[in-house]
Amino acid sequence: AAGMMRRRVGSIPAVVGALWVVTALFPGLILIALTIDLVRRVRPLPDPLPLGERGTLATVRLCVFLLCFLVIENLGLLLLLWTFLSTGAGSRARAARTFAIQRIYSGLLLRSVTWVFSLKFVVHGSELVRPGPLLVFCRHASLVDVLIPGGFIANVHLLELRYVLKRELLAEPCLDVAGHWIPNHFVDRRGLDTEKELAAIGALKAGIGENEGVIIYPEGTRFSASLRAALLEKLTGPELARAQRLRHLLPIRPGGAITLLAAAPSCDVLFVGHHGLEGLTRLEDIWRGSLVGRTVTIQFWREPASSIPEGNEARLQWVNDRWQRMDDWLETLS
Repeated sequence: AAGMMRRRVGSIPAVVGALWVVTALFPGLILIALTIDLVRRVRPLPDPLPLGERGTLATVRLCVFLLCFLVIENLGLLLLLWTFLSTGAGSRARAARTFAIQRIYSGLLLRSVTWVFSLKFVVHGSELVRPGPLLVFCRHASLVDVLIPGGFIANVHLLELRYVLKRELLAEPCLDVAGHWIPNHFVDRRGLDTEKELAAIGALKAGIGENEGVIIYPEGTRFSASLRAALLEKLTGPELARAQRLRHLLPIRPGGAITLLAAAPSCDVLFVGHHGLEGLTRLEDIWRGSLVGRTVTIQFWREPASSIPEGNEARLQWVNDRWQRMDDWLETLS
Protein backbone atom coordinates (compact mmCIF):
# COMPACT_ATOMS: atom_id res chain seq x y z
CA ALA A 1 0.00 0.00 0.00
CA ALA A 2 2.84 2.41 0.80
CA GLY A 3 4.48 1.67 -2.55
CA MET A 4 1.18 2.27 -4.32
CA MET A 5 0.73 5.66 -2.65
CA ARG A 6 4.29 6.72 -3.46
CA ARG A 7 3.75 5.74 -7.08
CA ARG A 8 0.49 7.67 -7.37
CA VAL A 9 1.85 10.74 -5.60
CA GLY A 10 4.35 10.93 -8.45
CA SER A 11 2.32 9.75 -11.45
CA ILE A 12 -0.97 11.63 -10.96
CA PRO A 13 0.54 15.14 -10.55
CA ALA A 14 2.90 14.38 -13.44
CA VAL A 15 0.00 13.62 -15.82
CA VAL A 16 -2.01 16.63 -14.66
CA GLY A 17 1.00 18.93 -14.94
CA ALA A 18 1.95 17.54 -18.34
CA LEU A 19 -1.48 18.43 -19.72
CA TRP A 20 -1.11 22.05 -18.62
CA VAL A 21 2.44 22.31 -19.99
CA VAL A 22 1.68 20.67 -23.34
CA THR A 23 -1.50 22.73 -23.79
CA ALA A 24 0.36 25.97 -23.08
CA LEU A 25 3.23 25.08 -25.41
CA PHE A 26 1.15 23.32 -28.07
CA PRO A 27 1.31 26.02 -30.80
CA GLY A 28 5.08 26.13 -30.50
CA LEU A 29 5.34 22.33 -30.40
CA ILE A 30 3.30 22.07 -33.59
CA LEU A 31 5.51 24.61 -35.38
CA ILE A 32 8.66 22.73 -34.33
CA ALA A 33 7.12 19.40 -35.36
CA LEU A 34 6.00 20.81 -38.71
CA THR A 35 9.51 22.18 -39.35
CA ILE A 36 11.00 18.76 -38.63
CA ASP A 37 8.56 17.08 -41.01
CA LEU A 38 9.17 19.66 -43.78
CA VAL A 39 12.93 19.28 -43.45
CA ARG A 40 12.50 15.54 -43.76
CA ARG A 41 10.53 15.99 -46.96
CA VAL A 42 12.75 18.58 -48.63
CA ARG A 43 16.19 17.38 -47.58
CA PRO A 44 17.06 13.69 -47.48
CA LEU A 45 18.00 12.62 -43.99
CA PRO A 46 20.11 9.64 -43.01
CA ASP A 47 18.58 6.30 -42.18
CA PRO A 48 16.57 5.02 -40.37
CA LEU A 49 14.00 7.23 -42.18
CA PRO A 50 13.15 5.58 -45.52
CA LEU A 51 12.25 7.83 -48.44
CA GLY A 52 8.76 6.34 -48.70
CA GLU A 53 7.92 7.36 -45.15
CA ARG A 54 8.71 11.05 -45.56
CA GLY A 55 5.81 13.44 -46.00
CA THR A 56 3.50 11.70 -43.53
CA LEU A 57 3.73 14.53 -40.96
CA ALA A 58 4.51 11.87 -38.37
CA THR A 59 6.03 14.35 -35.90
CA VAL A 60 2.96 16.59 -36.06
CA ARG A 61 0.69 13.59 -35.63
CA LEU A 62 2.65 12.42 -32.58
CA CYS A 63 2.30 15.86 -30.97
CA VAL A 64 -1.45 15.86 -31.61
CA PHE A 65 -1.78 12.37 -30.16
CA LEU A 66 0.26 13.36 -27.10
CA LEU A 67 -2.28 16.09 -26.37
CA CYS A 68 -5.18 13.68 -27.00
CA PHE A 69 -3.63 11.12 -24.66
CA LEU A 70 -3.13 13.64 -21.86
CA VAL A 71 -6.70 14.95 -22.21
CA ILE A 72 -8.10 11.39 -22.08
CA GLU A 73 -5.86 10.46 -19.14
CA ASN A 74 -6.98 13.49 -17.16
CA LEU A 75 -10.63 12.88 -18.05
CA GLY A 76 -10.23 9.32 -16.80
CA LEU A 77 -8.74 10.57 -13.52
CA LEU A 78 -11.63 13.00 -13.03
CA LEU A 79 -14.18 10.23 -13.62
CA LEU A 80 -12.31 7.97 -11.20
CA LEU A 81 -12.25 10.75 -8.58
CA TRP A 82 -16.03 11.16 -8.98
CA THR A 83 -16.42 7.40 -8.59
CA PHE A 84 -14.23 7.39 -5.48
CA LEU A 85 -16.29 10.15 -3.85
CA SER A 86 -19.70 8.74 -4.77
CA THR A 87 -19.31 4.97 -4.21
CA GLY A 88 -18.12 2.72 -1.43
CA ALA A 89 -14.87 0.77 -1.55
CA GLY A 90 -15.44 -2.71 -2.93
CA SER A 91 -19.07 -2.02 -3.84
CA ARG A 92 -20.74 -3.28 -6.99
CA ALA A 93 -21.57 0.33 -7.90
CA ARG A 94 -17.88 1.25 -7.85
CA ALA A 95 -16.96 -1.79 -9.95
CA ALA A 96 -19.72 -1.07 -12.50
CA ARG A 97 -18.68 2.56 -12.89
CA THR A 98 -15.01 1.60 -13.14
CA PHE A 99 -15.74 -0.87 -15.93
CA ALA A 100 -17.70 1.88 -17.72
CA ILE A 101 -14.77 4.29 -17.30
CA GLN A 102 -12.45 1.60 -18.65
CA ARG A 103 -14.62 1.37 -21.76
CA ILE A 104 -14.74 5.15 -22.19
CA TYR A 105 -10.98 5.43 -21.71
CA SER A 106 -10.03 2.66 -24.14
CA GLY A 107 -12.63 3.73 -26.69
CA LEU A 108 -11.43 7.34 -26.74
CA LEU A 109 -7.80 6.26 -27.06
CA LEU A 110 -8.65 4.00 -30.01
CA ARG A 111 -10.66 6.73 -31.72
CA SER A 112 -7.80 9.18 -31.21
CA VAL A 113 -5.24 6.82 -32.72
CA THR A 114 -7.59 6.06 -35.62
CA TRP A 115 -8.19 9.74 -36.35
CA VAL A 116 -4.66 11.05 -35.80
CA PHE A 117 -2.94 8.33 -37.85
CA SER A 118 -5.69 7.83 -40.47
CA LEU A 119 -6.23 4.15 -39.69
CA LYS A 120 -8.93 1.88 -41.09
CA PHE A 121 -10.21 -1.24 -39.33
CA VAL A 122 -11.85 -4.26 -40.97
CA VAL A 123 -13.40 -6.73 -38.51
CA HIS A 124 -14.40 -10.34 -39.21
CA GLY A 125 -16.27 -12.59 -36.77
CA SER A 126 -17.51 -9.88 -34.42
CA GLU A 127 -20.77 -11.80 -34.01
CA LEU A 128 -18.79 -14.53 -32.19
CA VAL A 129 -17.93 -12.33 -29.21
CA ARG A 130 -21.16 -12.56 -27.20
CA PRO A 131 -22.28 -14.08 -24.95
CA GLY A 132 -19.72 -14.47 -22.18
CA PRO A 133 -18.08 -15.50 -20.03
CA LEU A 134 -14.98 -15.65 -22.18
CA LEU A 135 -11.27 -16.16 -22.06
CA VAL A 136 -9.68 -13.87 -24.64
CA PHE A 137 -6.29 -14.85 -26.10
CA CYS A 138 -4.95 -11.93 -28.13
CA ARG A 139 -1.98 -11.51 -30.44
CA HIS A 140 0.53 -8.85 -29.35
CA ALA A 141 2.61 -7.27 -32.11
CA SER A 142 2.72 -3.51 -31.51
CA LEU A 143 2.26 -0.56 -29.19
CA VAL A 144 -1.20 -0.01 -30.67
CA ASP A 145 -2.85 -3.44 -30.56
CA VAL A 146 -3.45 -3.25 -26.79
CA LEU A 147 -6.41 -0.99 -27.69
CA ILE A 148 -8.14 -3.65 -29.82
CA PRO A 149 -9.87 -5.59 -27.00
CA GLY A 150 -11.20 -2.43 -25.39
CA GLY A 151 -12.31 -0.96 -28.71
CA PHE A 152 -13.80 -4.00 -30.42
CA ILE A 153 -14.84 -6.25 -27.51
CA ALA A 154 -15.58 -4.15 -24.43
CA ASN A 155 -17.09 -1.14 -26.24
CA VAL A 156 -18.88 -2.86 -29.10
CA HIS A 157 -20.28 -5.73 -27.04
CA LEU A 158 -20.34 -4.11 -23.56
CA LEU A 159 -18.28 -6.87 -22.00
CA GLU A 160 -16.45 -6.18 -18.74
CA LEU A 161 -12.86 -7.27 -19.34
CA ARG A 162 -10.43 -8.40 -16.67
CA TYR A 163 -6.86 -7.94 -17.89
CA VAL A 164 -3.54 -9.69 -17.35
CA LEU A 165 -1.06 -6.84 -17.82
CA LYS A 166 2.61 -6.20 -17.23
CA ARG A 167 3.44 -4.45 -13.96
CA GLU A 168 5.25 -1.61 -15.76
CA LEU A 169 1.86 -0.22 -16.84
CA LEU A 170 1.16 0.82 -13.26
CA ALA A 171 3.12 3.97 -14.12
CA GLU A 172 0.00 5.10 -16.01
CA PRO A 173 -2.28 6.43 -13.26
CA CYS A 174 -5.65 5.61 -14.84
CA LEU A 175 -4.61 1.99 -15.28
CA ASP A 176 -3.16 1.97 -11.78
CA VAL A 177 -6.29 3.26 -10.02
CA ALA A 178 -8.95 1.52 -12.12
CA GLY A 179 -6.89 -1.65 -12.30
CA HIS A 180 -7.06 -2.06 -8.53
CA TRP A 181 -10.80 -1.35 -8.23
CA ILE A 182 -11.84 -4.16 -10.57
CA PRO A 183 -10.35 -7.64 -11.10
CA ASN A 184 -7.05 -7.35 -13.01
CA HIS A 185 -3.57 -8.66 -12.43
CA PHE A 186 -0.35 -6.79 -13.12
CA VAL A 187 2.34 -9.41 -13.69
CA ASP A 188 5.82 -9.00 -12.27
CA ARG A 189 7.82 -10.32 -15.22
CA ARG A 190 10.99 -10.73 -13.16
CA GLY A 191 9.73 -14.18 -12.17
CA LEU A 192 10.45 -13.78 -8.46
CA ASP A 193 7.38 -15.77 -7.37
CA THR A 194 5.91 -17.63 -10.33
CA GLU A 195 3.52 -19.68 -8.22
CA LYS A 196 1.97 -16.55 -6.68
CA GLU A 197 1.65 -14.88 -10.09
CA LEU A 198 -0.11 -17.90 -11.62
CA ALA A 199 -2.48 -18.17 -8.66
CA ALA A 200 -3.46 -14.50 -9.11
CA ILE A 201 -4.04 -15.03 -12.83
CA GLY A 202 -6.22 -18.08 -12.21
CA ALA A 203 -8.23 -16.14 -9.62
CA LEU A 204 -9.43 -13.74 -12.33
CA LYS A 205 -12.01 -16.35 -13.34
CA ALA A 206 -13.57 -16.35 -9.87
CA GLY A 207 -17.17 -15.14 -9.97
CA ILE A 208 -17.02 -14.34 -13.69
CA GLY A 209 -20.42 -13.67 -15.26
CA GLU A 210 -21.93 -13.83 -18.73
CA ASN A 211 -21.09 -10.18 -19.44
CA GLU A 212 -17.42 -10.61 -18.53
CA GLY A 213 -14.17 -11.89 -19.93
CA VAL A 214 -10.53 -12.38 -18.98
CA ILE A 215 -7.93 -11.25 -21.49
CA ILE A 216 -4.32 -12.37 -21.72
CA TYR A 217 -1.57 -11.93 -24.31
CA PRO A 218 -0.18 -15.50 -24.38
CA GLU A 219 3.10 -14.53 -26.09
CA GLY A 220 4.03 -12.47 -23.03
CA THR A 221 5.58 -9.66 -25.06
CA ARG A 222 5.39 -7.95 -28.46
CA PHE A 223 6.42 -9.96 -31.50
CA SER A 224 9.47 -8.93 -33.49
CA ALA A 225 11.61 -10.85 -35.96
CA SER A 226 14.71 -10.34 -33.81
CA LEU A 227 12.97 -11.62 -30.69
CA ARG A 228 11.65 -14.64 -32.59
CA ALA A 229 15.20 -15.43 -33.77
CA ALA A 230 16.57 -15.09 -30.24
CA LEU A 231 13.89 -17.45 -28.88
CA LEU A 232 14.59 -20.05 -31.55
CA GLU A 233 18.24 -20.14 -30.50
CA LYS A 234 17.22 -21.13 -26.96
CA LEU A 235 14.77 -23.90 -27.86
CA THR A 236 15.40 -27.54 -28.68
CA GLY A 237 13.45 -30.65 -29.64
CA PRO A 238 9.66 -30.49 -30.13
CA GLU A 239 9.47 -26.95 -28.73
CA LEU A 240 11.89 -25.74 -31.39
CA ALA A 241 9.99 -27.50 -34.17
CA ARG A 242 6.71 -25.99 -33.02
CA ALA A 243 8.20 -22.49 -32.73
CA GLN A 244 9.79 -22.72 -36.19
CA ARG A 245 6.37 -23.30 -37.74
CA LEU A 246 5.20 -19.96 -36.34
CA ARG A 247 6.24 -17.28 -38.82
CA HIS A 248 4.32 -14.29 -37.43
CA LEU A 249 3.72 -15.19 -33.78
CA LEU A 250 5.89 -15.98 -30.80
CA PRO A 251 5.41 -19.33 -29.06
CA ILE A 252 2.86 -19.23 -26.28
CA ARG A 253 4.23 -18.91 -22.77
CA PRO A 254 2.13 -21.64 -21.22
CA GLY A 255 1.98 -20.52 -17.59
CA GLY A 256 -0.78 -17.92 -17.70
CA ALA A 257 -2.74 -19.38 -20.60
CA ILE A 258 -2.85 -22.92 -19.20
CA THR A 259 -3.64 -21.65 -15.70
CA LEU A 260 -6.67 -19.80 -17.06
CA LEU A 261 -7.82 -22.80 -19.09
CA ALA A 262 -7.57 -25.03 -16.03
CA ALA A 263 -9.24 -22.67 -13.56
CA ALA A 264 -12.96 -23.01 -12.86
CA PRO A 265 -15.51 -22.04 -14.10
CA SER A 266 -15.64 -23.14 -17.73
CA CYS A 267 -15.43 -20.41 -20.36
CA ASP A 268 -15.41 -20.37 -24.13
CA VAL A 269 -12.15 -19.09 -25.59
CA LEU A 270 -12.02 -16.18 -28.04
CA PHE A 271 -8.84 -15.95 -30.11
CA VAL A 272 -8.10 -12.47 -31.48
CA GLY A 273 -5.82 -12.13 -34.47
CA HIS A 274 -4.97 -8.91 -36.28
CA HIS A 275 -2.91 -7.92 -39.28
CA GLY A 276 -1.60 -4.49 -40.22
CA LEU A 277 0.15 -3.31 -37.05
CA GLU A 278 3.39 -5.24 -37.49
CA GLY A 279 6.73 -3.52 -37.02
CA LEU A 280 5.45 -0.96 -34.49
CA THR A 281 7.13 -2.16 -31.33
CA ARG A 282 8.84 1.14 -30.46
CA LEU A 283 7.87 4.80 -30.47
CA GLU A 284 10.61 5.36 -33.05
CA ASP A 285 8.71 3.11 -35.48
CA ILE A 286 5.67 5.38 -35.22
CA TRP A 287 7.81 8.51 -35.54
CA ARG A 288 9.17 7.11 -38.80
CA GLY A 289 5.64 7.47 -40.18
CA SER A 290 5.00 3.80 -40.76
CA LEU A 291 1.71 3.75 -38.81
CA VAL A 292 0.01 6.37 -40.96
CA GLY A 293 -2.75 5.19 -43.27
CA ARG A 294 -2.64 1.50 -42.38
CA THR A 295 -5.58 -0.86 -42.79
CA VAL A 296 -5.90 -3.22 -39.82
CA THR A 297 -7.76 -6.50 -40.26
CA ILE A 298 -9.12 -8.14 -37.10
CA GLN A 299 -10.29 -11.77 -36.99
CA PHE A 300 -12.13 -13.50 -34.14
CA TRP A 301 -12.30 -17.27 -33.63
CA ARG A 302 -14.39 -18.79 -30.84
CA GLU A 303 -13.87 -22.21 -29.28
CA PRO A 304 -16.48 -23.74 -26.95
CA ALA A 305 -15.46 -24.70 -23.43
CA SER A 306 -16.49 -28.28 -24.22
CA SER A 307 -13.64 -28.55 -26.75
CA ILE A 308 -10.92 -27.84 -24.14
CA PRO A 309 -9.34 -31.17 -23.14
CA GLU A 310 -8.43 -32.34 -19.65
CA GLY A 311 -4.80 -32.28 -18.49
CA ASN A 312 -2.24 -29.53 -18.96
CA GLU A 313 -0.28 -31.29 -21.70
CA ALA A 314 -3.43 -31.78 -23.76
CA ARG A 315 -4.50 -28.18 -23.09
CA LEU A 316 -1.12 -26.89 -24.25
CA GLN A 317 -1.39 -28.87 -27.47
CA TRP A 318 -4.95 -27.57 -27.94
CA VAL A 319 -3.97 -23.92 -27.58
CA ASN A 320 -0.83 -24.37 -29.71
CA ASP A 321 -2.94 -25.83 -32.54
CA ARG A 322 -5.16 -22.76 -32.49
CA TRP A 323 -2.15 -20.46 -32.28
CA GLN A 324 -0.84 -22.18 -35.41
CA ARG A 325 -4.20 -21.53 -37.11
CA MET A 326 -3.81 -17.82 -36.38
CA ASP A 327 -0.28 -17.88 -37.78
CA ASP A 328 -1.51 -19.60 -40.95
CA TRP A 329 -4.18 -16.90 -41.31
CA LEU A 330 -1.55 -14.18 -40.96
CA GLU A 331 0.54 -15.89 -43.64
CA THR A 332 -2.36 -15.58 -46.12
CA LEU A 333 -2.42 -11.81 -45.56
CA SER A 334 1.34 -11.24 -45.66
